[in-house]
Amino acid sequence: MDGFTLGPKRFHSRLFLGTGKFPLANMRAVIEAGACEMVTLALRRANVGGEENILEYVKGGNMTLLPNTSGARNAEEAVRIAHLARELGCGDFIKIEVIPDSKYLMPDNYETVKATEILAKEGFVVLPYMNPDLVDARRAIEAGAAAVMPLAAPIGSNKGLLTREHIKMLIDEIDAPVIVDAGIGKPSQACEAMELGAAAVLVNTAVATAGDPVLMAEAFKEAVRAGRRAYLAKAGRVLEYAGDASSPLTGFLGVQ
Repeated sequence: MDGFTLGPKRFHSRLFLGTGKFPLANMRAVIEAGACEMVTLALRRANVGGEENILEYVKGGNMTLLPNTSGARNAEEAVRIAHLARELGCGDFIKIEVIPDSKYLMPDNYETVKATEILAKEGFVVLPYMNPDLVDARRAIEAGAAAVMPLAAPIGSNKGLLTREHIKMLIDEIDAPVIVDAGIGKPSQACEAMELGAAAVLVNTAVATAGDPVLMAEAFKEAVRAGRRAYLAKAGRVLEYAGDASSPLTGFLGVQ
């Protein structure tokens, strides 16, 4: 399977996993079933020295940690959380989440870009989570983002690719990886995102709330791989008004 690069690291798995809704007991099994190489974590779950430290379950091997700035309401708070994550040993990758809206949990693109610029200059590999606005995505890349992470639908909704056309604009126009994040509820929706040309998808709720999270993680892994292969294969044409026989009909059943 072909890979892609974020900052200094090469990834072969295009399925990223959010860990915010998982019990720690089955997290390792889910990660392995999804063959994930990057997992996100909220800093508040990195209880260093405590009994429930998520870092003990996700570190090791080829795993890359992507701490997020969950809880930040502005750029200043996001920067502070990023600094804490680095001090805790989570590395230089950071997912910027700036969410002042407590009802719909929609990100603030303006404050997100501000935080991105500050942290990119400090050597962080910044992945901003944002509304899929083309102008703002360009600003994020100009500010130093390694990729952009547009939402497919509101966080935790499992509603699928509600912002499909806007995400396609970003994929077509942004010269950086586009990682579809938030709202994907089914493997088929992850496959569709990859067919559009997304570099990767990040899922959390869809796996965590499944009846069998381990099996669902495996299903997402296979769907992401299928979608990527379909994108590379380049889908055939679509006929709007007419049919086109797959086999020639001329002369069939003709009189000999």
